[in-house]
Amino acid sequence: MHRRNRWFDGIVMLVLIAAGCLMLLPYLWMVLSSLKSNIEIVSGSHALLPQHPSLEGYRTVLEDAPFGRWFLNSAMTSVVITAATLFTSALAGYIFAKHQFKGQKLLFILILATMMIPFQVVMIPTYLITAKLGLVNHLLAIILPNLVSSYGVFLAKQFIEDIPQDLLDAARIDGAGELRLMVRIIAPLILPMLSALGIFTFMNAWNNYLWPLIILNDESKMTVPLALVYFNGTHMVNYNVVMSAAVLITLPVIAVFLIFQKQFIKGLTMTGMK
Repeated sequence: MHRRNRWFDGIVMLVLIAAGCLMLLPYLWMVLSSLKSNIEIVSGSHALLPQHPSLEGYRTVLEDAPFGRWFLNSAMTSVVITAATLFTSALAGYIFAKHQFKGQKLLFILILATMMIPFQVVMIPTYLITAKLGLVNHLLAIILPNLVSSYGVFLAKQFIEDIPQDLLDAARIDGAGELRLMVRIIAPLILPMLSALGIFTFMNAWNNYLWPLIILNDESKMTVPLALVYFNGTHMVNYNVVMSAAVLITLPVIAVFLIFQKQFIKGLTMTGMK
């Protein structure tokens, strides 16, 4: 029986390794393609490694376009959206989990219902509202529709419901107000959830392509995902430049994950679901 379990564990490990390699293959191909010349890529060569490695694609991205400005635009909008989402999710989750008020269940159901609506359905109304507010070609147009996440509210509520009510009551007896309660007790207890939600939110905000493409046409206000369109020529695509831009766009997401990976994994395992 012990030998059979070892064989089974070995097979599972091999399958997981193979799956991991398949998942990493597109990223490896992207990085290696960024080191090739455009002629080598369009020639139809199936060689994975570049024949004559070159950083020309990266030079074009960093010198021939305002990539630094786009990077700052994406960084600012992503950080603001992430911070606002964590704040509103934790606050609303606490209210729904630990307070009772009239119409609470109906309001929470309506919030959950918005999770079922694709963005494409509300894209035109959102654009019209943004245009009425005079925010077309403004970075606020990227930030404002993403200040609140229904999924974040739902996740925070599930986590906060598991916090013992006696703990909160004891803090109130000691004189803690609602703000101190949130900062000193609830926030540390739901930190793994906030870390996981923060990474997901940052990744979605950083990689957001469709809405910025619609609402932004000023080159100075572009975000980094739009750079992939910028480097596409009218009659020919500079694939090595596009791949170089894609590598640079991916690096911040990888860095954020590596920094917060422990909290991210802990947040995924501590679902708080009942």
